Amino acid sequence: VVSVFGQALAGLQLAEIGFGRAFEFDVPHNRRVVMRDGTVRTHGNFSDPQALCFEGPIDPEVAVLAARPAGGGPLLGMLVNFACHPTHHGPDGALSAGYPGVLAREMKSPGCPVTMFLQGAAGNIHTADPARGGADRTMEEVGKMLADDAAAALEKMEFTGRVRLGCRSRTVQLPFRQPTDEQVKGAARGAQRFVDPNIYDQQIPEIVERMRRQGTQPAEVQMLTVNDVALVSIPGELFVEHGLRIKQQSWPRQVLVVECANGTVGYIPTQEAFQRGGYETTFGPPSQLAPQAGDLLVDAAVELIGQGI
Repeated sequence: VVSVFGQALAGLQLAEIGFGRAFEFDVPHNRRVVMRDGTVRTHGNFSDPQALCFEGPIDPEVAVLAARPAGGGPLLGMLVNFACHPTHHGPDGALSAGYPGVLAREMKSPGCPVTMFLQGAAGNIHTADPARGGADRTMEEVGKMLADDAAAALEKMEFTGRVRLGCRSRTVQLPFRQPTDEQVKGAARGAQRFVDPNIYDQQIPEIVERMRRQGTQPAEVQMLTVNDVALVSIPGELFVEHGLRIKQQSWPRQVLVVECANGTVGYIPTQEAFQRGGYETTFGPPSQLAPQAGDLLVDAAVELIGQGI
């Protein structure tokens, strides 16, 4: 670690910063499908005769923050922020860098040596398309599509050598859910478990005891600013509706919402989503917070951004 810091210090140079965006509508899809009985199926699809509509929106923005040497020249590096699960995997469950790894590799060709991917508010967003029977693009396809989007953002990007940096942070105490017996058993209306139910049953007693012992779940909301761009981090899998609300209520500042940062508290659905069920709201290892937790985090993020630096 010390040697890495030494390399970073040795590579310091004057630089310019630029911000730009593109939009990608063919990669992200809302994975929650409302059924005709009013429940939701996560990863439902419209080949099911009981499917009715998508539950919510997507966030198509591909936001890019890039640095180049002062006065111009090849890129030094860039950040790409996009809201979509990077969860391509084969039947053997192999680990990989996913589409962000393909994106970083592809950006080396136009001369960007370092590309950092920041996951947007994608708790309910995936590459599999429910409108096409759950058809999915490969991670190679997705990574190359996003590389094209990032390149398009770079083409029209304006850079400046005047850079203001700042940081603020706030810890929010989030309430836990008060699960009913039905919810504990996974038998509530709309409940959906993706793994062996025995795994839930084995872990839930310990989860309930931890919730009782802790009382609340601390969650750090952090904001980093680069000129008029704010990167706001949320420690969990935030639903896209929450991310869009942060962006909308923070205008005219440009906001990059970054999820699963500074830890994770699990899924953070909207209050409306809890009324319909689905995997993300089903009580268990990935979902334990009260329905109002998302709004508490969004309000804290908007307040931090509004305070500025």
